[in-house]
Amino acid sequence: MPSPSQIRPEPLISSPITRRTVLKAGGTLLLSVFAPMSAMAAQILAVRVWPAEDYTRVTLENDSILKATHFIVKDPERLVVDIEGLELNPTLKGLVAKIQSNDPYIKQVRVGQNRPNVVRLVFDLKEEVTPQLFTLPPAGSYNHRLIFDLYPVREPDLIAQMIEKGDWSSDPAKPPMADTHTPPPALPLPESGKPPVAAVTPATPVVPPVSDVRPEQRPEARPQPGQKVVRMITIALDPGHGGEDPGAMGSRGSREKDVVLAIAKRLKTKLELQPNMRVMLTRDADFFVPLGMRVEKARKVQADLFVSIHADAFIQPTARGSSVFVLSEKGATSTAARWLANKENQADLIGGVNVKNHDKQLASVLLDLSTTAQINDSMKLGKAVLREIGGINRLHKGSVEQAGFAVLKAPDIPSILIETAFISNPEEEAKLTDNGYQDQMADAIVTGIKNYFAKNPPLAKSRLT
Repeated sequence: MPSPSQIRPEPLISSPITRRTVLKAGGTLLLSVFAPMSAMAAQILAVRVWPAEDYTRVTLENDSILKATHFIVKDPERLVVDIEGLELNPTLKGLVAKIQSNDPYIKQVRVGQNRPNVVRLVFDLKEEVTPQLFTLPPAGSYNHRLIFDLYPVREPDLIAQMIEKGDWSSDPAKPPMADTHTPPPALPLPESGKPPVAAVTPATPVVPPVSDVRPEQRPEARPQPGQKVVRMITIALDPGHGGEDPGAMGSRGSREKDVVLAIAKRLKTKLELQPNMRVMLTRDADFFVPLGMRVEKARKVQADLFVSIHADAFIQPTARGSSVFVLSEKGATSTAARWLANKENQADLIGGVNVKNHDKQLASVLLDLSTTAQINDSMKLGKAVLREIGGINRLHKGSVEQAGFAVLKAPDIPSILIETAFISNPEEEAKLTDNGYQDQMADAIVTGIKNYFAKNPPLAKSRLT
């Protein structure tokens, strides 16, 4: 295995009017990210690594903008990164110890002074990746950042992941979760007395593959004599923030990203105890997911509901109470709702999004196609959940509020955002970190979802067995 200094890139072919440089070196595409260099050597202030199944992110936080180039070396797979205007320091050397053995994509990293003012990082990879390098300006509590995102070449199948991680039962004899409410039937009969098309029939769940064509549009989805209709209800749970973006902070040091992930995992377990329900988490660990990608993940698994989970914060520690929000196309229903939506929509700035690869066309579609029908269904879901949450915590406002939350803009999925409590309020921060309260909150949301489906059975979207 060559040392970092032995792997040398070819001379760059650049143009003063472009910010991206491309060259072919032994058949390997070389990309560079250019930014102005400071007169003095930059100082690395912190290094962070965020491993996840979706991708692994490496962050170098520094006191100025860095210029970096990278290329891939084959057999074995390696990512080589050269950072200019930099001298090796103990902080950067510490990157070696931050690579975990369970990282899905990075085996190890080697760090060395390649030549004066150029530090070289060599990432030994576990599989072929598509790297993205980009810089971020100061945001939140962060200084300048140089980001390396390592994505798998083969895009993961989200439905297959749900099957692997899920443990669903369609056995009606399986005992439901214990709660203080009397749950309604999962899917009631309409007044005609005839079963709805989407009625749940106990059977082994059959999960359709991801496709641009909805299952109900496929010829094989039409019932045949003797066949059973299977209707799995898919719920996308979205724990807010994560990774580089901690979310709101409590006075005791609690981080929103940790609290909401814990609640989401409890909620997932409880929902999957229900017959014919399965859950997809937009993140199941401490890593950042851009707002648009959260929506897109829900659409890829053809989710019936999207539930984003947060813990509110305000400049005054006396603010308290739980809230439920849905999308608004006509402006926020209150000043507080507008303030909160603006704050949550800044998550991409803090968490860090590669703007060059951001699908602006998709973002436009999600903005334009948010329909009145989606908002109406979201209001019904929001009211059902808010009613149950009000039984375990004071409500910040007694009605569902509306604002322009980017994460609620799936055009075809009823979507709500739940602020479980104010993490900036010391009393509610203590609740949010309490196992009992987290359990109660999860129970209340489950009951609200069941009440919603009792009155609003999902549309037919079934595979046959």
